[in-house]
Amino acid sequence: MLRKSIVLTILLICAVLTFAAVSGTVAEVDKYGNVHTDIPAETVEEAGFELGDMLLIKMEEESVEAPFVTTYGDVDMGDPLVRVSGGHLMMALNYANFAKTYGLEAGSEVSYEMVEKGAYAEELEIRQLTRTDDREDYASDAIFANFREVTIGEIAPGKLYRSSHPSIEDPRAPYAAELAEKAGIKTIVNLSDSDEEVKEFCANSSFFASIEESGNMVNLNMGVDLLSDEFAGKLKEGLLFMIENDTPYLVHCVEGKDRAGMTVAILGALMGGTTEEVYEDYALSYENYYHVEKGTSAYTSVVNIIKEIFASINDGNPVNDENIGYVAMQYLVERVGLSYPEVLAIQSKLR
Repeated sequence: MLRKSIVLTILLICAVLTFAAVSGTVAEVDKYGNVHTDIPAETVEEAGFELGDMLLIKMEEESVEAPFVTTYGDVDMGDPLVRVSGGHLMMALNYANFAKTYGLEAGSEVSYEMVEKGAYAEELEIRQLTRTDDREDYASDAIFANFREVTIGEIAPGKLYRSSHPSIEDPRAPYAAELAEKAGIKTIVNLSDSDEEVKEFCANSSFFASIEESGNMVNLNMGVDLLSDEFAGKLKEGLLFMIENDTPYLVHCVEGKDRAGMTVAILGALMGGTTEEVYEDYALSYENYYHVEKGTSAYTSVVNIIKEIFASINDGNPVNDENIGYVAMQYLVERVGLSYPEVLAIQSKLR
């Protein structure tokens, strides 16, 4: 009788782990369109959901399958994902707006069910990238801060730089600020913050504050969806600001990896860079942060991100050395809304 009771208990536990659903509501939609729920991480663990599991997200109007992962780069561009952020379950589209795509807002009801245990585990292992915030784990200040000069194609030395944020409460920020000051940066294109946020951040760096106070910084507070009207409009604002201000320019977001990576890739392609040059510069951020090495599966996954980004602005068609400059030009004119003379002005500034 005891044995039968134990067997029944085990079966009940397995049933819970296999079929348990987790339900809640949308607590917040952030500026990137990522959807944060009121479902605590503890509830997710109790339901038996683990990293690498494939989940079914049920929303009021439709459903979508998504892997349970740790960060956005664990899936391909445009793909959905589920992760824990701030102690609660959230969902997003990599480089896109989940809330707009699926019509969600604060108060919308959502639930999650198991589709297949561990179905994404092997892919997740390939993509898992780790980094530290210890300067001693990196070969130089520049690598630690993801700071570098960009000379893709015809971009002249001393014209364009990119980095992580030089003035937030982050171990990398002081290094980024010092390197930017040494490089003689005159104009900052801040992709990540609003004007209000910058007022607070200026307290962390006198150099950053001096650029802001001189009127030589534009704060774009942009998302990561390259195809959105919001991204295009703010990129236009940033590029027009560059035309009106002097080099050297610094383009940064928080990590200097995603928004800065896309912006610099477009500029590099516009300036005659080859696909290899453009893709390698994009991937260098991952080499800097995560010690990703060329020739590995992880490096290939990173390069595929930027390949897919260029394909997305080329109507889904592949990009090669012959057309990458044209694709960048057409994106800036047709999507961003620059005139041809304004594009030529950008090119003139960077030569």
